[in-house]
Amino acid sequence: MSRNYMVALQTILYKEIKRFMRIWVQTILPSTITSSLYFLIFGTLIGSRIGKMNGHDYMDFIVPGLILMAVISNAYSNVVSSFYSTKFQHHIEEMLVAPIPNWVILLGYIGGGVTRGLIVGLLVTAVSFLFTDLTIAHPMLTLLVFILTGVLFSAAGFINAVWAKSFDDISIVPTFVLTPLIYLGGVFYSIDLLPAFWQKVSLLNPVLYVINVFRYGILGESDISLVSGFAVILIFITVLLGVSLRLLDKGVGIKN
Repeated sequence: MSRNYMVALQTILYKEIKRFMRIWVQTILPSTITSSLYFLIFGTLIGSRIGKMNGHDYMDFIVPGLILMAVISNAYSNVVSSFYSTKFQHHIEEMLVAPIPNWVILLGYIGGGVTRGLIVGLLVTAVSFLFTDLTIAHPMLTLLVFILTGVLFSAAGFINAVWAKSFDDISIVPTFVLTPLIYLGGVFYSIDLLPAFWQKVSLLNPVLYVINVFRYGILGESDISLVSGFAVILIFITVLLGVSLRLLDKGVGIKN
């Protein structure tokens, strides 16, 4: 990467990080508070009645899913809101006429989403230690899934922002697609509890693979194989990044 491209990337990334850190009360704090409530209500109050889930205390079982839920929602929302605002305020034209390739622009926004997802995820992880004495079984694997999840859903947020024509459009996908996928992705339950038919239906949900691979990193066990999990994650990342770059190259939602 040339020095000019590196400077451009650092500038975009700095702008993205400064944007969400400046309003941390709106971008960082809410997810931390919400996760604390989940730990208190589902983990402490309800979990004590449920007992064990796949050989683990229910509190320990839901920790990976709640952490990753915060990463997913923050990585997605950061990119979709930031890039759409750039379009709406016509700042994107300044970057498009600059002597930098589109992949640098894309990488800058993806980096901002990943950074916000990691910050919130680490805060939620810290909060989880107030409710459980859980130890992380595979720290490096856990960190890798952290990053891959941020990249995956940042790219998804970028595509949503490109197609969005109003501020209402950037909330439709998170509300009607992303949220159901997360809650049906095994955050609060093991798919082994489902009938055979619904287990097969659940395997169509990409969030299931992300959460289970992450759960393996923390607890050392998963409902699906690591090979299948990583294969699905990498395929979706490749496809979404490819689509994002293609849309940016064609100027969809920007030039027309």
